[in-house]
Amino acid sequence: MNQSDHTKDWREIARAVLKVEAQALTAAADRLDHNLAEAVELLLRHDGKVVVSGIGKSGHIGQKIAATLASTGAPAVFLHAAEAVHGDLGIYTPGDPSILISKSGSTAELLRLIPVLRQFRSPLIAIVGNLNSPMAKQADVVLDARVEREADPLNLAPTCSTTVALALGDALAVALMMARRFTDQDFARYHPAGQLGRNLWLKVADVMHENDAVAWVKPDTPLRQVIIAMSQRPLGAACVVDEAFQLLGIITDGDLRRALLTHEDIRLLHASECMMRQPITITPEASLRDAARLMEDRPSQISVLPVVDPGRQRCLGLIRIHDIYQPELI
Repeated sequence: MNQSDHTKDWREIARAVLKVEAQALTAAADRLDHNLAEAVELLLRHDGKVVVSGIGKSGHIGQKIAATLASTGAPAVFLHAAEAVHGDLGIYTPGDPSILISKSGSTAELLRLIPVLRQFRSPLIAIVGNLNSPMAKQADVVLDARVEREADPLNLAPTCSTTVALALGDALAVALMMARRFTDQDFARYHPAGQLGRNLWLKVADVMHENDAVAWVKPDTPLRQVIIAMSQRPLGAACVVDEAFQLLGIITDGDLRRALLTHEDIRLLHASECMMRQPITITPEASLRDAARLMEDRPSQISVLPVVDPGRQRCLGLIRIHDIYQPELI
């Protein structure tokens, strides 16, 4: 068997795994009932934190669910089921709800916790793969995480079961976001660092190029002078404006290449003959996320946008896609 045959085999195996997991998620979605609504209402009634607990692979899923809840406006922490009874129960405030995760519903470490959690008056939400298990019978609300089988050929490795448990946690988090009218500004407050925080916190005005940093040309500027101006101010574009700096068009590096391809002698050309009229623009108060969407969420992506004052329709400068993703501290 040659290398291409091996590649095809592995690809088919991977595709089969994804399809099995997708089917497990679809089945879980079809089974959703009043228990999901009860879990959401239970969490909404509590102003404090949510404690998520599990062990093994379910513990890893629990960590992600706790992180997702915390980042979307529902304070949450992860409690390792084995460490809980060795002092970590001090994290509880009476009344804090618990989300317990177990495929079997009979995980000894979690079952040992339940009587203690009752002393803390903790309402229990169980994400379990066995509705007849001890954990399911003792929980206040049960979310059905059953799977027909795991995705591996031995039907042993936690694959479909962990995927479904994680998705149920995501469903809870999103429902809580909507119930609490969680906004993008709220999201930004919890994600101040990294590209996500940069895109939410910063505005176009914070990173745009303006004044002498921009190549400004008039409609009658010879194309040779346009090229010189763009070379001296290498932002990938020149703004074509009138005397009042009203935007008439934009000339990009791509427009210059097209002019060279379609004209043997560019010395006779002027900016107005090569510019893109009515280009897509953005305002200085728009977020970097809005700018990225304008440039990227389109069949043909663009790399630079003119920045225009919406009140006076005056062109203020340019923002490039590189300015959005520039790794600088905020």
